[in-house]
Amino acid sequence: MGGQQLSTADLAPLTKELSGKHVTVAGLGLSGLPAAKVLHRLGARVTAVNGGAGEGPRRQAAELEQLGIEVRLGDDRTLPEGTDLVVTTPGFKPASPLFQAAAAADVPVWGDVELAWRLRGPGSAPWLAVTGTNGKTTTVQMLASILRAAGLRTAAVGNIGVSLIDVVLEQEPYDGLDVLAVELSSYQLHWAPSLRPHSAAVLNLAPDHLDWHGSMEAYAADKGRIYEGNEVACVYNADDTASPTTEELVREADVVEGARAIGFTLGAPGPSQLGVVDGILVDRAFVPHRQQQAQELAEATDVRPAAPHNVANALAAAALARAYGVPATAVRDGLRAFRPDAHRIAHVAEAEGVAYVNDSKATNTHAAEASLAAYDPIVWIAGGLAKGATFDDLVRASAPRLRGAVLMGADRHLIREALARHAPDVPVADLDRTDTGAMAEAVRAAKSLAQPGDTVLLAPACASMDMFVNYNARGDAFAEAVRALAPADARNEQ
Repeated sequence: MGGQQLSTADLAPLTKELSGKHVTVAGLGLSGLPAAKVLHRLGARVTAVNGGAGEGPRRQAAELEQLGIEVRLGDDRTLPEGTDLVVTTPGFKPASPLFQAAAAADVPVWGDVELAWRLRGPGSAPWLAVTGTNGKTTTVQMLASILRAAGLRTAAVGNIGVSLIDVVLEQEPYDGLDVLAVELSSYQLHWAPSLRPHSAAVLNLAPDHLDWHGSMEAYAADKGRIYEGNEVACVYNADDTASPTTEELVREADVVEGARAIGFTLGAPGPSQLGVVDGILVDRAFVPHRQQQAQELAEATDVRPAAPHNVANALAAAALARAYGVPATAVRDGLRAFRPDAHRIAHVAEAEGVAYVNDSKATNTHAAEASLAAYDPIVWIAGGLAKGATFDDLVRASAPRLRGAVLMGADRHLIREALARHAPDVPVADLDRTDTGAMAEAVRAAKSLAQPGDTVLLAPACASMDMFVNYNARGDAFAEAVRALAPADARNEQ
């Protein structure tokens, strides 16, 4: 199934299509740099444009210029004259001036995923693709662990931080893979009209990145693109009730004849679903007699951590693996071997009977609600950049679990106002500061509100950039503050 290193002959169809064409690559970075290089190799005349002109872009520009590729730093708004095709990195909004100019000139736009898909050679590894508002990275990593447990050569790639262009060209260490576990963002899917995975899953849908997509409907439609042309299974969240549901996206997709809709649920599964019965993950989709039979896959305790939303991630990963023919024992073994990344509902310490949990990755309300549902009672640390979000539904759903709340960051007032409306009896510590040192004060304030048996939970429901470089730095600051607070009896598990 896995091929050899691709030669120029393998790329002949795309070489013929692009040779001599003027291709503008919008953006450098992880995906733009390999895109510019491979397009140059295919015989295209490449111009790379990038808005930033700092040290990193200058270093990448020098690397490309040595190959004879023209680079324009500091201007990613102007379409270079004579452009025949634009290949974009994920961050550019559809309404960007560059794309408006391309549309006016009838110039097509491909994303880096579209280019990677078109670069695949004969016998290339099939894609098992995952998207969703939350849980993508964890699910893709679980899927890769399950596939490895089945003896398959695989890698977790895509939006997880690995360029798909390098992967499909089988650059080291990605040569000879059998199957790919692919994370795709809504940004990437927007510009990938030819993508046709073996099987795919949309984990969940909640308002996010609406400033990029323009509306919830447009955001959901881009997520739904992942189902187009699926060959075996379209995996959807049967517990998803917000409109449009992931099941509705499956119904609207144009798939290969015979591809099946496969649901996953935290309840008992029906036919063609995976679910949970008495703490056991079971499969009623990929068994000979699914009307009467179910196959045990793993115990819920094999999922780490076994929070409800993480069990849902495991079910989605299992469904994709089973769609590829993986045996049930590999699902169990893969889940047991998996360890989540830092900053995802990670237990940092326990001190004076209070647990401290870092879910800095909960950067939107949907992720925070899932995190809050995993603990009771909670002292909640929240706040940051709201990205246009509202917090009434989150607070209303979580209020019964809250012992207290500690708020910080630029948009903390929005959460404070929602708490006043829906949880007026919950004590709130409002920290009027946005410097990085605020985290230590937040942890001290949370400790003063907590009682033995409580969980102090960092689940900000907001982005971090008002105070920290990224959510990783925010989570690190939380863990450091917890350890400084109770170094003697804190039990580090992160």
